[in-house]
Amino acid sequence: MGRYDLALIGFGGVNRALAELMSQNGDRLAEELGFALRVVAITDLRAGSLVDADGIDLAPLLAAEPGELSFAGLAGGSADPRNEWVIREVPADIVVEATFTNPTDGEPALSHVRWALESGKHVCTTNKGPVALAGRALKRLAAERGVSFEFEGSVLSGTPVLRTAERMFGGLEITGVQGIMNGTSNYVLGRLEEGVELSAAIAEAQELGYAEADPTADIEGHDVQLKVMILANEILGADLRREDVFCEGLSSLSPHEVRDAVSKGLRWKLVGSATRHEDGSVDARVTPLALPAHHPLAGICGPVNAVAFHTDLLGTVTISGPGAGRTETAYALLSDITAIHQRHADDDYAPTRLAVKETHRV
Repeated sequence: MGRYDLALIGFGGVNRALAELMSQNGDRLAEELGFALRVVAITDLRAGSLVDADGIDLAPLLAAEPGELSFAGLAGGSADPRNEWVIREVPADIVVEATFTNPTDGEPALSHVRWALESGKHVCTTNKGPVALAGRALKRLAAERGVSFEFEGSVLSGTPVLRTAERMFGGLEITGVQGIMNGTSNYVLGRLEEGVELSAAIAEAQELGYAEADPTADIEGHDVQLKVMILANEILGADLRREDVFCEGLSSLSPHEVRDAVSKGLRWKLVGSATRHEDGSVDARVTPLALPAHHPLAGICGPVNAVAFHTDLLGTVTISGPGAGRTETAYALLSDITAIHQRHADDDYAPTRLAVKETHRV
């Protein structure tokens, strides 16, 4: 049975959840998937870096509280994350990038992905920034190096919208997509329907763990804006920049407007959409919409997400599922790793990587 060695960049909720899946279900996953997984490096802004080419024992790391974890006193550990050195030099097969999203320039995640691809390593990421802002260039670099760049979790967490469109819609022409792609904003809108003020609804979402300490990206639509860019570029063949996607958030809505819509059989949703016109141009936007009850997105409630694909032969096909969550997003990474295996299992990649491993053990 083959094995993939992983370098985890970022050890917050998502990569920690992936490590938990590996630690608790490693044997079962190996039997089902046909390959084993091993972590040989971890970097984290607060914890530092930890490297062991023979495999890191994950159990004691997972037993520590996230905020108390430090690699500085461990064998192979350092207080310095050393991201570039770890990504470029440690003999890993796959770099798993799960750091914070920067919607402005994609950094530092963009550099993390580029360093890995330049080093001939596969990459999977849940980070929207590099995919939305530089996806085409990174895919080209991956192709030049003969490796894969996978990012299923960048749109709907563990719900496989990108891979579904790529693999299951053969023979269909997709003319547009519409989606509820942010669970925080969807939860907040539900509370506005019940008469809660916006600020109070946001505070509730923060208490429940749906919203970050700074909820601006969720409430003002910037998170959805990046996801729309990814969907438009990957599925509709566009090449959009942030300034090409009109973006309007929830701050302009009042609880009265939201409740009044319900009385008329409508429900307000923050909708991200992209439509390809006959001339090939793509119109993309994020905006609150009052949807009628028969609309496929009108019944999506709480932190659930959904994307409706508009097709020529099947009409509208809607996929719904969790759009957030540690374990759900970790599953997206696992599905990316499986896709890498399926694409490269017969390559002569592994012996090359093994030679690199032996070099770095000296």
